[in-house]
Amino acid sequence: MFDSLSLKLDKAFQTLKGQGRITEINIATTVKEIRKALIDADVNYKVAKEVTDEIREKALGQNVLTSISPGQLLTKITNDELTLLMGGESEDIKIEGNPAIILIAGLQGSGKTTFSGKLANYLKRQGRQVLLTACDIYRPAAIDQLKILGEQVGVEVYAEPENKDAVKIAKAALEHAKKNNHRVVIVDTAGRLAVDEEMMNEIARLKEALKPSETLFVVDAMTGQDAVNTAKAFNERLNFNGVVLTKMDGDTRGGAALSIRRVVEKPIKFISSGEKMEAIDRFYPDRMASRILGMGDVVSLVEKAQQTFDEEEARRLNAKMRKNQFDFNDFLSQLDQIKKMGNMKDLLGMIPGMGKAIKDVDIDDNSFKPIEAIIRSMTLDERQNPDKLNSSRKTRIAKGSGTTIQQVNQLLKQFEDMRKMMKTMNKMGGGKRALNALNPFGR
Repeated sequence: MFDSLSLKLDKAFQTLKGQGRITEINIATTVKEIRKALIDADVNYKVAKEVTDEIREKALGQNVLTSISPGQLLTKITNDELTLLMGGESEDIKIEGNPAIILIAGLQGSGKTTFSGKLANYLKRQGRQVLLTACDIYRPAAIDQLKILGEQVGVEVYAEPENKDAVKIAKAALEHAKKNNHRVVIVDTAGRLAVDEEMMNEIARLKEALKPSETLFVVDAMTGQDAVNTAKAFNERLNFNGVVLTKMDGDTRGGAALSIRRVVEKPIKFISSGEKMEAIDRFYPDRMASRILGMGDVVSLVEKAQQTFDEEEARRLNAKMRKNQFDFNDFLSQLDQIKKMGNMKDLLGMIPGMGKAIKDVDIDDNSFKPIEAIIRSMTLDERQNPDKLNSSRKTRIAKGSGTTIQQVNQLLKQFEDMRKMMKTMNKMGGGKRALNALNPFGR
């Protein structure tokens, strides 16, 4: 999402390259470029000016140490200011009451229903009993969509398709939750194509009737500055608790993510991307600032691994690697786990320095499919004993997977090289340390 902004900010810092110290003249040029980059990213002009004025003031007030360059110092100052701009500290969702009620609001098409399913999955994985409630009584497919999402994540959905009173549906869902020991009720509400009085009245009535512990405003990050203006209008009427930014994987300038906190004075609580139910993250301003400046986000990457990888499975694979018994079944299991972590380009972008390196590289999430097809075309015995794969077996596997013999041979060679590397590491005594490092659970 922030590729263009990251590139322009990096270019701005380059104006200080070779400079021995920060002066009024060179900082003025750099700050001008930073402000232009923020405005180009659709950040509110007033916000962009305030932030760059603060960056300029702080930069001029500091001495550059001999161990760092002016560019490095300004990067640090900009990182701090972007973090403050987006809220400074991460704010968690409030789960209060028995049951706790979370009201989801936003415009039509912003991704409310999909986010409701993701949030249900997120809370369920924390061990909470969740009930999804369908209160979008206008969009014909909304109830069906929520039921499908509920089935995907294993969460019950309360709906009354014939009832056209959203408040009555919500109250009935609340009673159902109390009787069936649901600890959290997520209420998916109707959206409109624009802010209108009818929608505002309905969502206001729902909030008054339910008294939710949390009201979240879901906004499509791709709408840029319009998203900020819409959030402002909703907040004046609803006084919501936090913002959710969806479609963060889209080709957009990202201005909403940068300026919505300053304008609305409400925290961004979650960011969401894609359709996968796991594609939801708690929002951390400092981590997002680091990613924008190309400094990576290793903490979030490790957290994703911890959430996705099964601990027992990790221990089992760790033991097999040490004994050099890693086979294609294990390899397939690892691929499945990696795919659950999310978009590959986003994951690689969390590694420091990788964002810039892969900015022009097209990384297709479907690139794993030929590998999976080859492995799934093997018999169980062949997966466990790849050495049995002779010419005729390879021909059969290539035909069965829709690939070529060359592709099958390439995969076999890469797999064998990987096994040799594991064997060498174990012989050298470094295997345990290296494999523990690869294990997200560190055991």
